[in-house]
Amino acid sequence: MCTVFWDRQGILLVEFLPRSETINVVQYCETLQKLRSAIQNERRHILSQGILLLHDNTHPHSASVTQNLIQQFSWEQFDFDHPQYSPDLAPSDNHLFLNLKHDFGGRSFDSDDDAKNGVQQCLSSLAASYFEEGIDKLVSRYDKCLNNGGNYVEK
Repeated sequence: MCTVFWDRQGILLVEFLPRSETINVVQYCETLQKLRSAIQNERRHILSQGILLLHDNTHPHSASVTQNLIQQFSWEQFDFDHPQYSPDLAPSDNHLFLNLKHDFGGRSFDSDDDAKNGVQQCLSSLAASYFEEGIDKLVSRYDKCLNNGGNYVEK
């Protein structure tokens, strides 16, 4: 499993979960710690402007430990009531990973490391305008979902 944090300017952090593991609260909090470090190293200026975190309402994201950590960082959350893992409101699902699916369609890799390297190369090859477009699309998708009573927009 690949977790990617990105903003209008590009990739902030890419994390790979070992095969057959699922994300839990402890792992997610460790990932958020790494994200904070990445922001400090790569986009220090946005720390003073404020961080707005978009994530869904799955347990690792909504757990009290996670919420306490996010408060400790003084980050805001873009909260909305929608189904868990809603692809409509997940820019990584409806924008970023579509590009990966297109690039990797029909390809096979000799090892997990080769696949990880392929993901990293694909993501690093994307221009900043690609990421900005993905964030801009979120606004219209959110409006559609809101006007649809919180139901899925794309079927």
